[in-house]
Amino acid sequence: MTTLNSTNDHTTPLRRDIRSLGQMLGNILVHHGGEELLNKVETIRQLTKDLRQNPEQHTYKQLKQEIQSLEPPMRSQVTRAFSIYFHLVNIAEQNHRIRRRREYQLREDHGAQPFSLESAVINLKNNNFSKELIQDVLHDLSLELIITAHPTEATKRTVLEIQKRIAAILQKLDHPQLTKGERESLQDSLQNEVTVLWQTDELRERKPTVMDEVRNGLYYFDQTLFDVLPDIHQELENRLEDHFPGEDWDVPNFLKFGSWIGGDRDGNPNVTPEITWETLEKQRQLALKKYDQVLVELMKRFSHSSTQVTVTEALKQSIEEQEPLLSEEKRWRDDREIYRRKFAIILERLRQVGRSEIGYKDADELHEDLLLIQESAQTHQPNRGELKKLRKLIRQVEMFGFHLATLDIRNHSGEHEAAVTELLRKVGIEEDYSALSEERKLAVLQDVLKDPRPISLLNEDYSESTQQMLTVFQMIRKAHLEFGKRSIEVYLISHTEAASDLLEVLVLAKEAGIYRLHADGTVESNINVAPLLETVDDLVAGPEILKTVFDMDIYSRHLKKRGSSQEIMLGYSDGSKDGGTLTANWRLYKAQQEIREMAEDYGIGLKFFHGRGGSLGRGGGPLNRSLLSQPAETLGEGVKITEQGEVLSSRYLLRDIAYRSLEQAASTLVEGAANVSKESEQGHHREDTWEQAIEEISEVSLKKYQDLVFGDPEFLTYFNEATPLQEISGLNIGSRPMKRKDSSKFENLRAIPWVFAWTQNRQLLPAWYASGSGLAYYADQGSEQLEQLQQMYENWPFFRSTINNLQMALTKADIQTAREYTQLVQDEKIGKRIFNEVVEEYERTKEILLRITGDDELLNHQPTIKESVRLRNPYVDPLNFLQVELIKELRKEEDPNDEILTEVLLTISGIAAGLRNTG
Repeated sequence: MTTLNSTNDHTTPLRRDIRSLGQMLGNILVHHGGEELLNKVETIRQLTKDLRQNPEQHTYKQLKQEIQSLEPPMRSQVTRAFSIYFHLVNIAEQNHRIRRRREYQLREDHGAQPFSLESAVINLKNNNFSKELIQDVLHDLSLELIITAHPTEATKRTVLEIQKRIAAILQKLDHPQLTKGERESLQDSLQNEVTVLWQTDELRERKPTVMDEVRNGLYYFDQTLFDVLPDIHQELENRLEDHFPGEDWDVPNFLKFGSWIGGDRDGNPNVTPEITWETLEKQRQLALKKYDQVLVELMKRFSHSSTQVTVTEALKQSIEEQEPLLSEEKRWRDDREIYRRKFAIILERLRQVGRSEIGYKDADELHEDLLLIQESAQTHQPNRGELKKLRKLIRQVEMFGFHLATLDIRNHSGEHEAAVTELLRKVGIEEDYSALSEERKLAVLQDVLKDPRPISLLNEDYSESTQQMLTVFQMIRKAHLEFGKRSIEVYLISHTEAASDLLEVLVLAKEAGIYRLHADGTVESNINVAPLLETVDDLVAGPEILKTVFDMDIYSRHLKKRGSSQEIMLGYSDGSKDGGTLTANWRLYKAQQEIREMAEDYGIGLKFFHGRGGSLGRGGGPLNRSLLSQPAETLGEGVKITEQGEVLSSRYLLRDIAYRSLEQAASTLVEGAANVSKESEQGHHREDTWEQAIEEISEVSLKKYQDLVFGDPEFLTYFNEATPLQEISGLNIGSRPMKRKDSSKFENLRAIPWVFAWTQNRQLLPAWYASGSGLAYYADQGSEQLEQLQQMYENWPFFRSTINNLQMALTKADIQTAREYTQLVQDEKIGKRIFNEVVEEYERTKEILLRITGDDELLNHQPTIKESVRLRNPYVDPLNFLQVELIKELRKEEDPNDEILTEVLLTISGIAAGLRNTG
């Protein structure tokens, strides 16, 4: 299969890999479909390429004729050829990232790689940061990455495994000292893996269950995260020791992973309390398995004999106390090999966790035993580096405990209100709590929280939903006892609209004993209650909601027990869906500023939790750029970011890519927080006039967006018909329903399928629409305004990130291909009118972005990405053309044809691979 080409020197190895993989795929096409299949694929590819270079009507008609003439089974084989080609290109590009990173490390004249931990440390030293300031920053630093199971990973786990094996072979082929025989063997293995990829079904036969999603999430902990996370911390410590010699550094575990998978109940009836409990058990099983593997390896290495070395008395005493707990056959057979005796005890106690009294009660006990070994070994080990595997295990135990990852619980505010309404009615406090005014609700809830007595009745016949709600909170308390309090720390409230939404959760926590008011007036609280501010209106109301609860004595006492810190989640998806990407991002930025200023008055620390998606329409982008776009003053107080399904494989499937992604985020956070901590940097991150400008731009953008999405009565028809929304649900990429309720209303459609559908038809409307109107309106007021926007782009990370994301969105969008989808709109006038409006805004946005950046083309600042998108387009286009023809055929039938639907789904999967995201 002919492959994409370029002339950039540093991409020569990448082009070699893509050419090799393309040739292998071509061999497979000939083997399975003969020369006819390969020729058909090549003809379509060449026509789409010609159409891009010279959009003539003749070429267009010829291409349409080629696609319309395709018949099963060749049609699906052509679709799969382009789809699998993208999987291979994606693997090759990831491998090239790894290759480039190694080249940087090997060439001394390059200096430190940008956004590496070494570059961060060098910058701190060059800017005269003291050891004390850096150490203080590190102790306050916190970045939590939360993996979610939103239905956005279109690639099957089996296919990911094949991709990983292909990547491993490509890395081996880079070895400069391969013999001819070794190279030939690797090439044979590579051809075999590409063949297996072709012969594997890429579509799921059924929707994954929640436990399937849990297993998929745990896969990344097992394969990369368990080892990479401690390595990041050790690397930072090593670089600090290199550049600040003679100083004693302590790098705390500031980078952590958590999960929503198995705990996110919002709109997903499949996440039951039983499922959450099973999730916690699976997480513990994996943590124990990983510790077991490392301990067995350490046991082999620690063959030291008490006749050759002297160990500490503390270690001897612990062995004497604990060895009798083991049966004779499980004790180490050689009394002189004292470390192995201790490891035998540790292994048996680890294997009995949750099974018998011998097992460790918690990870702290395991940690203490490992420290005993380390302290003893250091007395006779000449080189600290020799203990690095043990030191790494100690850090792993500190980071992962027995829970592996903290599991957040999330549910909709309406569910809590319904349960509290029933509880209050049953005990005669309020007949209809839900109908009360907000002021009255707060009064009732505070009275309940100030009374130590419960309001739930032991044998009362509650509705099924209320009973399950009570069970969720009882399960949290039970989890704290079984897995430790770190297993579940945060309860998130979706659709937070009022202060009562937070208090309702505290009331339910009180009923389970997670929150307690003792008779003497003291408070005990073992859960963080976090509002999720999603819509534009919620973001505006957020500061007042939080001020209301901060003013309450009962809530203040709860916060004090939680370290005087409040977590707040900010939703990027729904805000963008309701108000457009520019307005949503500005409202999010502004809400953080206002809430932080208000919280400072109360002496309350904040942790902002950014609910970003992987795609641009939902706040996506590289981790380090996500951090840079936040108000700088919020970085030092703790940051939390979702890592959603579609980015997990691209960021964490391969160890080196996982390391680089996390290194970029860690280095950005360290530098950003240090700069804010330095007094001279305060107040120089932005100017008031910039904020006034973006406020004005946002208002114009919001009106433009809502005029189309909510004001045009025919827009919803256009969206439903001009995108593959109806077909996406058949892709089986998540356990959660596409809609919150069984309703066709826009507000009930989740943001993920909304973005996914627009990505598929190449309009990417949620990622850019209406931004151009706002920016152009401001710039057209005069040359001073345009110059101001250019200064903002140059000096304000938030604005620069916004503009660059818009550039990326417009580059990935393709109006020429998107025009094909207007054929799917039954009323031709509707399709033509709305599409023309989209095109007009696209051109307006492109023009103003180029005026602001001063460039002649989009993405000039990221030539590698620009070139990748340009070269991919001729291979994505055939899938779009095929998709339109297939959907037309599918929608003609009253009863959808399963074979055609499968072919549509193949195009959806292929386009997602080609554009490297879904929703």
